[in-house]
Amino acid sequence: MTRLRERLSQSGTIIADGASGTMLQAAGLPPGIAPEYWNLVKPAEIRALHQSYVDAGCDVILTNTFGASGIRLQETDLGDHTYEINLTAAKLARQAANDKTLVLGDIGPTGQLLEPLGRLSIEEVTATFAEQATYLAEGAVDGIFIETMSDLNEAVAAVKGAKQVTKLPILVSMSFDSHGRTMMGIKPEDAAIRLWELGVDVIGANCGRTLSETLEAVTKMRQAVPHAILLAKPNAGLPHEKDGKSVYDISPHTMAEYAMEFVKLGVKILGGCCGSTPKHIEAVIEALRQPKR
Repeated sequence: MTRLRERLSQSGTIIADGASGTMLQAAGLPPGIAPEYWNLVKPAEIRALHQSYVDAGCDVILTNTFGASGIRLQETDLGDHTYEINLTAAKLARQAANDKTLVLGDIGPTGQLLEPLGRLSIEEVTATFAEQATYLAEGAVDGIFIETMSDLNEAVAAVKGAKQVTKLPILVSMSFDSHGRTMMGIKPEDAAIRLWELGVDVIGANCGRTLSETLEAVTKMRQAVPHAILLAKPNAGLPHEKDGKSVYDISPHTMAEYAMEFVKLGVKILGGCCGSTPKHIEAVIEALRQPKR
């Protein structure tokens, strides 16, 4: 049994990290520069990001590889560095992790439409995700986390690609942010049924517009597949511009209040997405430590 599957079989909530992109922007990542590029040129900053979440008490941290599929890296002329970026990212996360911290290899969408709406074929997409999962597994991650998917076909391709190259645990999460559906019109209950039947270890929802909408999406996933192991990594609200910077208004206290609702629903892995910080994670952990009334 892998370390992650062992943790999933135990009682208690597993706390995942929060945002990476918005945290790196706060650390000086220039607009238009791929966060994944910093794995190569700013490793100290990436280690510091991971360390901040480990110090906050996280059980799980994600590699800085959200946009590190070969297809997506080609958009920023980094496609020739796909192997190096993913392997380095996994090693940097592992360096920050302590003996108890699990490291998940993060895989985000390609950012392009699949056929027939776009030019990418299922075969191309499956292959690029298989490649990325291979490199992350080589970096000794504890599992593969496929996240922020809007297209169910792309999510399925990512799962199948990962399964082709590794027996590591696979977690897959969709983003529901448009009238309770993904941007591609997928309902939470339909996603839950399709993804769980693939034999993944965890399914859930991340990103999204509001905490309440993410909670509603996960609720529908629970209703559709009552025995599924669920995760949630909601945004700290929607950003707005203030003094030229993106600001998220959801406070650590509010996120901690919602954390209790996610746990009541039976969410096993709980963290944050865009706009969330180590302070948000610390507040969630503190709230979960409070004795039940």
